[in-house]
Amino acid sequence: MTDDLILYTNPQSRGRIARWMLEEVGQPYRTELLDYATTMKAPAYLAVNPMGKVPALRHGETIVTETAAICAYLADAFPDARLSPPPGDRQRGPYYRWLFFTAGPIEAAVSNKALGFVVPPERERMMGYGNMALAMNALEAALERSDYLAGDSFTAADLYVGSGLGFGMMFGTIEKRPVFERYWQRVSTRPACKRAKELDDALMPPQQAR
Repeated sequence: MTDDLILYTNPQSRGRIARWMLEEVGQPYRTELLDYATTMKAPAYLAVNPMGKVPALRHGETIVTETAAICAYLADAFPDARLSPPPGDRQRGPYYRWLFFTAGPIEAAVSNKALGFVVPPERERMMGYGNMALAMNALEAALERSDYLAGDSFTAADLYVGSGLGFGMMFGTIEKRPVFERYWQRVSTRPACKRAKELDDALMPPQQAR
């Protein structure tokens, strides 16, 4: 089983999110540590992910890239972990909604902000997120209504959204709104999150461990 799940990652990447998800799932997995300048661009890994980026997940013969997709895949592949609402559950809609709202509009808004790109007001209709404030306000309103995004329990959507907020607030690309801070505090205290952080921090140079 150890060889059945393989995480391709680097501790200074979104691979931290995928590792947290694997720790939540609770199944044995193997880690393939890649370097940005060498192994991540080598032919062996490009056969896994032609983009030459991490994370990627191999599950038997199945390869999944893109962090949100890895989270959704693992939640469905291992339903006993109860990290997604079951098919037919009314919370399945909000679960998908906020998982991919963060992978789409929020990711684009935060990336553009980090690059100093501001959407002209007359062009906001062209962008999936409209503007940064609009996207953040929508997410904040959802988090004000409930402790979790899909019902009363933690799901892969909370893991992915919470990670994005945590990283964004840490690096200053997302405003530290009280609702965001409370939410991140709530989800980041989970034992699986702490285990994942310890594992990734151990792979980093001591001065860079978070």
